[in-house]
Amino acid sequence: MRISVSSDMDEPVARSLVAELRGRGHEVLTHGALRAGDDPQWAACSEAAAREVADGTSDQAVVCCWTGTGASIAANKVPGVRAALCTDAYSADGARRWNDANVLALSLRLTSEPLLKEILDAWFAARPSEDPEDRENVARIGRLDGPRATS
Repeated sequence: MRISVSSDMDEPVARSLVAELRGRGHEVLTHGALRAGDDPQWAACSEAAAREVADGTSDQAVVCCWTGTGASIAANKVPGVRAALCTDAYSADGARRWNDANVLALSLRLTSEPLLKEILDAWFAARPSEDPEDRENVARIGRLDGPRATS
């Protein structure tokens, strides 16, 4: 799977995230402070990673900033993106299962390396629900994006 990763700071957890994803066999495209010469501002690098999901360049993205909030807000402004700020494995599972989230947002402050692995395990193990009510909610979110949304 191709995964875009952005971070506004070159923090140990951001480097661990990239290494962990690569170790799991994913192709990783980096943005922000993780890529020399790139714009490290959280709004810019989160948008860049999210746009790669929206245009199909990447299958998913992980966006990071100090709290994770700004990164998730910026990513969610991109039509077709459903970003979820997850601080534990249960939230990551639910975000994928019930919300069909395609972008994971993480806090550089709150996410330890062991917690990072638990969140990623849950994120990648979960599959989007096929329940009609859940699918309708995801479709409703897509309609909020307007006619330009891709998915």
